[in-house]
Amino acid sequence: MASCHSISYFLSKPNIYSSFTIFCSNRSSLSFHHVTHRRSCVKPQSRRLPLPRPFALPTIHVNTPLISSHDHWGIWTVLLSFAAFGIWSEKETKVGKALSGALVSTLVGLAATSVGIIASEASAYRVVMDFLLPLAVPLLLFNADLRKIVSSTGKLFLSFLLGSVATIIGTLVAYSLVPMRSLGQDSWKIAAALMSRHIGGAVNYVAVSEAVGVSPSVLAAGLAADNLICAMYFTTLFALASKISPEAADNVSVQEGLPDTESDPSDKLHVLHTATAISLSFLICKCGVYAANALGLKGGSLPCITAIVVTLASLFPVQLGRLAPAGEPVALILMQVFFAVVGANGSIWNVINTAPEIFAFSFIQVAVHLVFILGVGKLLGLDRKLLLVASNANVGGPTTACGMTTAKGWSSLIVPSILVGIFGIAIATFISIAFGLIILKYM
Repeated sequence: MASCHSISYFLSKPNIYSSFTIFCSNRSSLSFHHVTHRRSCVKPQSRRLPLPRPFALPTIHVNTPLISSHDHWGIWTVLLSFAAFGIWSEKETKVGKALSGALVSTLVGLAATSVGIIASEASAYRVVMDFLLPLAVPLLLFNADLRKIVSSTGKLFLSFLLGSVATIIGTLVAYSLVPMRSLGQDSWKIAAALMSRHIGGAVNYVAVSEAVGVSPSVLAAGLAADNLICAMYFTTLFALASKISPEAADNVSVQEGLPDTESDPSDKLHVLHTATAISLSFLICKCGVYAANALGLKGGSLPCITAIVVTLASLFPVQLGRLAPAGEPVALILMQVFFAVVGANGSIWNVINTAPEIFAFSFIQVAVHLVFILGVGKLLGLDRKLLLVASNANVGGPTTACGMTTAKGWSSLIVPSILVGIFGIAIATFISIAFGLIILKYM
């Protein structure tokens, strides 16, 4: 009992009890159980002590992704791999050609996040959205000389303007029939973004989404749904163009009509142009972000960047035109990385729940666009071939329009189709933001 009394006295001292707790927490569980066993000799009147905190069970997280958000090398490896896979699939596989490389990269990124391969949030994603995506805009628009576009594209330019009006009307009709109310405030915002997508291209879709504040999950769902619509739409355009004969071969080059570029048998000049294009693009982005902040335009950096590069391309067409062939491949890679991020930053369940409404909206939008441009264009006496190319440039952008004219053998329209597509990218952001804020927001 002597030991028992001494233990009771020992436990009755608060300051000694504190040191006893630290002593136990620094010992193994065996020492703790030994003392606990000896406490059974303490008289019932003795104060019972709470279980020391150091023995609380730790929380275990079982949903940790294979590549965590802190594994920067791993995240960047995955993003660039998804981008490369999207580009490869579009060029080498039937599925990729049908879906487009952009959609493939988006879906792969979405799947990788859903099964736990990569994290749905990472600092690398913000780097892509805040730096790499804006960097792609000037690289895409070094050929955006508005004076040359208007003067050299002729009736195709008029057809393209008609197609832009058709997209605006299609947006009004689609939003009236499918208002997407379940998306809340994102409804009119995604409608404006898709309108810019079907006047210019994917970069306009992102610019408008950022400017008006589309949520990431809706942005991903909209991109996925619209890419499926575009795949079906291009198939329809080729079917409508099946009876139009190719032009006689006249050795027209894709570069004819574009600013002249110097030739050099070595790769040194190309490397110089690439480095110059990237550095100039960074400078334009810096000026655009500064202008947006100075004007107090939240989310206005991409529109400001677009305005600056279009102005420079129109004032210095030869100098910036030399940089375009080097800048466009870099822009393509950056855009594919962005598509992978859109998928990785999204949720497959949000896409499944959100995409059907956006799919229906986009379907009606492009259907009205096609009916309007072909119907009104026929009344105006415009050639059907011009109308189909212009529609392709509206919905798909300069790349798909050039691909269509090349595949169909319409050599005289190759360069003009690229130019009107670039013109669409130059104007779509501003038109769609204004239309969304003034009209769609209050419908």
